[in-house]
Amino acid sequence: MKITNVSASHLAGTRYAWVFLHVETDAGIRGLGQVSSGPNSALVAAAASRLAPLLIGEDPSRIEYIWHKLYAGFNSLGSHGFVSALISGVDIALWDIRGKALGLPIYALLGGQFHDRLQLYSNGWFTGCSTPQEFARAAAKTVADGHSALKLDPFRGGHAYLSRYAASYPPGDDDEAVAIVAQIREAIGDGVEIYIDAHGRFDVPTAVRLANRLAPYRIGWFEEPVPPENWDALRQFRDRSDVPVCVGERLYTRWQFRPVLEQKLAEYIMPDIIRTGGISEMKKIASMAEAFFVPITPHDATGPITLIAGAHAMLSTPNFFRLEVAYSELEVYQRIMDPPFDVANGFFNVSNRPGLGHELRADYLAQPIPF
Repeated sequence: MKITNVSASHLAGTRYAWVFLHVETDAGIRGLGQVSSGPNSALVAAAASRLAPLLIGEDPSRIEYIWHKLYAGFNSLGSHGFVSALISGVDIALWDIRGKALGLPIYALLGGQFHDRLQLYSNGWFTGCSTPQEFARAAAKTVADGHSALKLDPFRGGHAYLSRYAASYPPGDDDEAVAIVAQIREAIGDGVEIYIDAHGRFDVPTAVRLANRLAPYRIGWFEEPVPPENWDALRQFRDRSDVPVCVGERLYTRWQFRPVLEQKLAEYIMPDIIRTGGISEMKKIASMAEAFFVPITPHDATGPITLIAGAHAMLSTPNFFRLEVAYSELEVYQRIMDPPFDVANGFFNVSNRPGLGHELRADYLAQPIPF
């Protein structure tokens, strides 16, 4: 079997447009991957659409070889971030092809099923909330729907700090964040996890102050307290706060996760499967983390292929913890995927159909956005 063409689809998403990759073969089998779920999607789509010369003629079953060919081929410009997203899309599509060619779901090719189903944690459940009372009501409803873990960013408002990197947060606004989390905890009780997402945007003293103010409400983790470029800053945060840490959505490949694990900088890691290098790289990162007894919980930045590709990788992973699902996005996923995902009562049930087990609906593919 040989690759005959590679193309990209730039399509409407939720917060941002989505870029999907299609890898075609001379056997008539087509693989589906996702390249982007964030801003600047038109740039990513334009780059993804020009991958064909690098891949046409290759055997799609040589997944590891093709990963290294692409990674090494961009070394002079830098193989992380933009490039690793392109590699991720290719890698996911190649695993989809391999599963379809063998008549097996991807997880069966990664060591087989370790878990019966995947426990979720809910993000996006608070859409439209602005007051502590509204957050509390939405949290209680989400728990009643079967969820045992919730994530949110309680740091509200259109402050100028949002346009800065390693920013401070107005101390007078801490009270609002504390009130939101306090009322959520009161509404859901002690048996449900609350994860706080700081989005990697605070300086060290701000992150420490905020984490310590929220600690009394039994925070399951404080996610990305500081930007990811400086491990010393993360070490300072850990030395000054007892709240567990989760990082990794903006780390690229196993090499950037190595210092996090070796220096014991996080209790949890959360690679993003379409940023870090695809299914192949997610499994390697998971195995590294397993040696340090660190659980892995994939990031879902939005996009249906981030969810299903991460789910396949995690179904065969012993140190899997939880799978993130953005409930504000799930309704869209279910409209555009054929068949829809099996998500119910706080769990994700992975399809046993070949490959990813899901395709983009034809009517959705027929509405591209120019790039």
